[in-house]
Amino acid sequence: MTQYAADLAAVRDAARRLHGVAHRTPVATCRTLDERAGRRLFFKCEHLQKMGAFKFRGAWNAISRLSDEVARRGVVTHSSGNHGQAVALAAAMRGIPAHVVIPADASRAKKAAIVGYGGRVVECEPTLEARGITAARVLAETGGTLIPPFDHPDVIAGQGTAALELLEEIPELDAVVVPIGGGGLIAGTALALRELAPRVRVFGAEPTGADDAARSHASGRLVPAEPPRTIADGLLAGLGEHTWPPIRDLVEAVLTVEDADTIAAMRLCWERAKLLIEPSAAVPVAAVFSERFRALDGLERVGVLLTGGNLDLDRLPWAAPAR
Repeated sequence: MTQYAADLAAVRDAARRLHGVAHRTPVATCRTLDERAGRRLFFKCEHLQKMGAFKFRGAWNAISRLSDEVARRGVVTHSSGNHGQAVALAAAMRGIPAHVVIPADASRAKKAAIVGYGGRVVECEPTLEARGITAARVLAETGGTLIPPFDHPDVIAGQGTAALELLEEIPELDAVVVPIGGGGLIAGTALALRELAPRVRVFGAEPTGADDAARSHASGRLVPAEPPRTIADGLLAGLGEHTWPPIRDLVEAVLTVEDADTIAAMRLCWERAKLLIEPSAAVPVAAVFSERFRALDGLERVGVLLTGGNLDLDRLPWAAPAR
């Protein structure tokens, strides 16, 4: 029997740790988006979470579990932005140092937020390899503890609490749709639901320019990530050792969407539902609007995890370039 990184008990334990610390984010609906999708949609608004993304859940769960002796040496992570902010904030709340390795071309707004939360930003080249090498160097220099952005049992369990809350509020769901970067959120979601509500079908959503999860799921084996090309900067990472097995075994399908469709979905959410999400959170919205998803039967009530709302307001994807 496959041993997974987390289970429902671990997710519930994470929920207890997060109680009174994280926001219990609302679930939103919008008739216009329902009509576009051809079914009822229930949006879990993690863009309203502390630091503006679901990532706070996993970061706090992992950091809060460190012993005082270990925590005093600080924590280290690598991130394209949201997880870095989450670690910086959780570390500040714990009163310990945070060192965040981040690509040099990452969002200026996300870098500024990390610094604002008290974290130290360490820039690196914009490749997954450079992120790992730089994080290893910072770990050696500081003696801190690595808090990975997704591939860690405590992070996965923390992320699963968003789906736990969604199902508590909207118990009669037929499916949930979750964006995939490194896979921590969808792994936590699938592992929680397989015990709590196995009837709920789990779907992933990914940009076509960063589709390693879709290719892996289709082939049944973990396919290495290629250099990503997408506007969804929160979905640049490849799958990990702990996130791949639940995706392989418990996710029904991974849908891919073009960036143009993601931008259109994001704009529709802003204009009609007043859901001020970032591109990564618009990927699952674009997926539920896709012909492939609309053709699926038996999906009348669908939960959509809106993962974050952190973006540079001077670089909105539909804005005309500055002259």
